Amino acid sequence: MKNSERIIYGTLLTIIAFVLATLAGRIIKLNVDFLPYSFVTYTTMLVLSIALICSLKKHVKYNIAWPKFKKTLKPILFGFLAAVIVNTLMVALTKGLGGEVESHFAFDVMSPLQFFFFIFICASVAEEVLFRGFFQNILNPLKSKGIKLFKRHISVPVMIAAVAFSLAHLILITSGANAFFIVRTLVFTFVLGLIAGYYQEKYDNNAYAIVVHMGGNLMGLITALVTALTS
Repeated sequence: MKNSERIIYGTLLTIIAFVLATLAGRIIKLNVDFLPYSFVTYTTMLVLSIALICSLKKHVKYNIAWPKFKKTLKPILFGFLAAVIVNTLMVALTKGLGGEVESHFAFDVMSPLQFFFFIFICASVAEEVLFRGFFQNILNPLKSKGIKLFKRHISVPVMIAAVAFSLAHLILITSGANAFFIVRTLVFTFVLGLIAGYYQEKYDNNAYAIVVHMGGNLMGLITALVTALTS
């Protein structure tokens, strides 16, 4: 498969998997109070991602293994710092521009336990298997090309997957979120995607992208816990 074909097919298949998963979450109703619609979304996304990886195994070199604890500390820390720094800067910018600082709708509809299961775990796993495990890996032959950022090689596959991951969060428009919140989310998810992609590529292991994502969602989990304890 040519590199141009990898970009085209990888992008189209990633979009299709994401759209189908989103539609499944909106259409399929489980009628279980504890399970939000996002459970169906992320489950469908994970299943479709695995199907893509398996059906295109000649073109997608996918590796996942239990990460070594010491090697997870930096990925988790950088994921967490990305959330803290980007959100702090974007909140300050929003206030400076006179905008309304809006929180994620999940805080209003999920308990801390639900947030832990369906955002911290489910979202981290499903989104990383799709955007890094499948999409970034199908672009792997392009990894020699890229840019230097803080003395680190950020490859073309890492950047493309990060952009796709960020743009996927435009789905928040359907939730009624304001423009400032959406822009803040797009910037944060792009930065998080770069970090996740870098560590996946560094260790050739999708698990490191997942732990970066969990690190990024850790601030949200802490916020959910604090909100529940103080309300």
